[in-house]
Amino acid sequence: MAKVLILGSFSRSLIQFRGHLIRRLLDEDHQVVAAAPDFDDDVRRALDVWGVQCRSVSMDRRGINPVRDLETLWQLHSLFSAEKPDVFFGYTIKPVIYGLLAAWLADVPSRYAMITGVGSAFTQTQTLRQLLLQNLASMLYRLSLRTSNRVIFHNPDDAYLFCARRLVGGPEQLAIVNGSGVDLDEFRPAPFPEQTSYLLIGRLLYTKGIREYAMAARKIRSCHPDVRFRLCGWPDDGPSAISSQELDDWISDGTIEYLGHLDDVRPAIADASVYVLPSYREGTPRTVLEAMAMGRPIITTDVAGCRQTVEPGENGFLVPHRNEDALARAMTHFIGEPQLVESMGSASRRLAEHRFDVEEVTDSLLVTLGLGQRRLPPPLPADMVSVQPQS
Repeated sequence: MAKVLILGSFSRSLIQFRGHLIRRLLDEDHQVVAAAPDFDDDVRRALDVWGVQCRSVSMDRRGINPVRDLETLWQLHSLFSAEKPDVFFGYTIKPVIYGLLAAWLADVPSRYAMITGVGSAFTQTQTLRQLLLQNLASMLYRLSLRTSNRVIFHNPDDAYLFCARRLVGGPEQLAIVNGSGVDLDEFRPAPFPEQTSYLLIGRLLYTKGIREYAMAARKIRSCHPDVRFRLCGWPDDGPSAISSQELDDWISDGTIEYLGHLDDVRPAIADASVYVLPSYREGTPRTVLEAMAMGRPIITTDVAGCRQTVEPGENGFLVPHRNEDALARAMTHFIGEPQLVESMGSASRRLAEHRFDVEEVTDSLLVTLGLGQRRLPPPLPADMVSVQPQS
């Protein structure tokens, strides 16, 4: 039995994204301590019921105040020294950087980091400030990741980037899992709506491709006014945020139906014919996996993290990012050839079953953490070409 301390930057993610891992650790008689800033009361109660010990930590998820970050490092060191875990597992940028350093200073025997996506620090370098942020993030990653037993990535492109920039010790330090996986029992195929409709779920950031989605919707609706374009997500206050005025304009002219933030996205996916995510870069987008599991065709961008979810022409289409015309053409395919919705939707479900099953992903993660035995996933069926992301 091992004592495992899991550190995230957002308490709800402990259940939403790491819940299956935590339950498997508990089922195999490991002790789990979950740490995050500003614990949500509902999350704390749920984890308490599971038998997880919750620890609140001070962490500014977005800020770059060195004094506050040093306070976070010191507090984490104190936490690790008191808890004495056998294994540390951190995910997202600050839990990885400061968690690894604190665990190393506290002599935690096994230390693991998961890179769930590279974030805006590596995808936006148009301004001097963004370039400085990228250099700072690179320096901190390089310092902290050398202390990790393994660095786990959600896609090969991010692993290649970290190797190319010498942020990790070498390829032997790396592991790749298929994102966070998807619960195939929770997300099951649903009947298609009678009216053609598209759906995008995500934080209201332009880097999610929301502007391209709205502009493509406007083009299509000029010829097909009955087609619906729905958007589900929550506002953001970061530098990439879509303004409330821009969103209001899309809603008022009928371009977009805005559903707000939904705790359960399954009804929205069931009411969609096709799922669309024109993102600029991802780790592996969970919403795409959920739509695939529910049997929806996928239109997404040919970028890191997104491209491995689509076998072009089989379960959907890949389009260039920042290209509203290509996005509109891909969406129009399903209007001109409605039979593609059902055939590509079935292919999406098969791909989810054979590559993104959360149980198989959790098996791989436990093996990487040195806490499980490998159980090989079933092979892809003969009619499905293996999805191999490009570098």
